[in-house]
Amino acid sequence: MAGHRILTLWNEKGLNKEEGRILRAPCREAVIPFDRSSLGEIKALVDAFLERDDALGLAAPQIGISRRIVIFRNKGFDDSAEWTKNEEDYDVLINPRITQARGEKTVLSEGCLSCPEIRVDIGRFPEIKVRALDRSGKKINKRYTDFLARIVQHEIDHLDGRLIVDYEGALYYPKKRQALFERLFPPES
Repeated sequence: MAGHRILTLWNEKGLNKEEGRILRAPCREAVIPFDRSSLGEIKALVDAFLERDDALGLAAPQIGISRRIVIFRNKGFDDSAEWTKNEEDYDVLINPRITQARGEKTVLSEGCLSCPEIRVDIGRFPEIKVRALDRSGKKINKRYTDFLARIVQHEIDHLDGRLIVDYEGALYYPKKRQALFERLFPPES
């Protein structure tokens, strides 16, 4: 295991200002056709994702790559036996754009590797259509629904420098970490 490190907004000591700057910066598109650098960035993201068992998705900025590349499971959310880490078990989207969003937003609690130990209630569209490139550089249009649509929207947020803490929903954290999170997110008076 190469042990790719995930950038986080905070650690035990407080805010990670440099990592936060990287996570909050909008990403650049991958070069088309893919050059050696782009291929290396795609491979690094895939490798980082496949090293983990705790990730439903991962975006390039989370490993310090400022490119519009995401990867996410397309099955095995509830049953780990379905998650074999074979290529057909995940999607890689390069330069993704949501071209259509449908339905009334559904609110669910979301976590994020870059915002450790918290969950935030976030409203997301239950159906989206995405235009992107696949790993071979071929144009694709895909439709995602329900939980998978939520994951894709979450990962694309990362490409725009948006994190779960930027949403207005309720924030949940472990009671034992109350002092840290009240310092990071002071209660409103």
